[in-house]
Amino acid sequence: MAKRFSRRGAIGAGGALAAALWGGPLLAGGAARPGRPLVLAHRGASALRPAHTLAAYAKAINDGADFIEPDLVPTKDGVLIVRHEPNITETTDVAARDEFAARRTTKVIDSKSQDGWFTTDFTFAELKTLHAKERLGAMRTESAGYDGQFRLLSFDEVIDFVAAESAARSRKIGLIPEIKHSTYFAAQGFAMEKLFVDSLMASGFARRAAVIVQSFEIANLVELRGLLGEMPGVQLMQLIHDDDPQPADVVAAGGTLSYDEMLTAQGLTGIALYADWVAPQLRRYIPLTPDGKLGEPTTLAADAHLAGLLAGCYTFRPENRFLAAEYKDDKGDDARNPEGSMAEIKRYLAEGLDGFFTDDPALGREVVDAG
Repeated sequence: MAKRFSRRGAIGAGGALAAALWGGPLLAGGAARPGRPLVLAHRGASALRPAHTLAAYAKAINDGADFIEPDLVPTKDGVLIVRHEPNITETTDVAARDEFAARRTTKVIDSKSQDGWFTTDFTFAELKTLHAKERLGAMRTESAGYDGQFRLLSFDEVIDFVAAESAARSRKIGLIPEIKHSTYFAAQGFAMEKLFVDSLMASGFARRAAVIVQSFEIANLVELRGLLGEMPGVQLMQLIHDDDPQPADVVAAGGTLSYDEMLTAQGLTGIALYADWVAPQLRRYIPLTPDGKLGEPTTLAADAHLAGLLAGCYTFRPENRFLAAEYKDDKGDDARNPEGSMAEIKRYLAEGLDGFFTDDPALGREVVDAG
């Protein structure tokens, strides 16, 4: 189904959809800005429910998220399931399952050694016997209270759930999947992009829905632009890593391009050749000073817009430990601080962000709706 890629045509089609949904003006490059910043539910309402579960997605949708995020990794038998990483040690009860004890192993993923249990060593049917749990249970006690109640999900199941919710609520709910570790999985024999496109094309809802596909890599987004460029509901988001200096596919190819270079004026222009969004960690827009307070804003949002890109960021979290110092209260690092989180979101949105990931979509919705 690969078709000749027209960047102008793809952006124009995606821009027309965004303009219809959110009524925003066009950037110089042709992409439409949302009428209001998009609330992107990071792994669902992951501050309040175990991430990537139906409970997390249902809560996010109920709380007004515009898009919900399924992170995608494969199973041994080639099913895309929804987990933040292939290592499921911290997010499932697999460590307590004696029948799977022998599958504990060590793998090197994107140059980092990890110990635990990995999705590619299990069939989908086996993973369906596991239950999700909260990774940050000591801090997110409300979410941890749901440990053991929800099964793992396939991407297809998430699509069907969002389709049902969208129909029941008579409102558009978008999908913002992240394709994880494409280069690593390709070396293991898993064609992530084909699996993703197959799932998308098999769903009548997904073919018509607003979909933003994310990746920290470059080559897979370029490939997907060629495969999906004429689908008017699809946009692509280039993620920018803060912990790794380079995209994994650039490293594997022996290239020198760094994430920092990608955020220069020239780098953003390059991203705009294949993607609609750029989304770094939020402190790239307003960095922290040594005392933990917000410093001087960068020009990144304006630079992205000048290049024809929409500006997104990740991730706003409602606990004190994740907030800039001036927004913390005196209840301790692990305490929820909704007022502080909303104040911080409001400050960042003033920089011109077009969308933002949050672990607590209700707070993001309140800020956006308040204008």
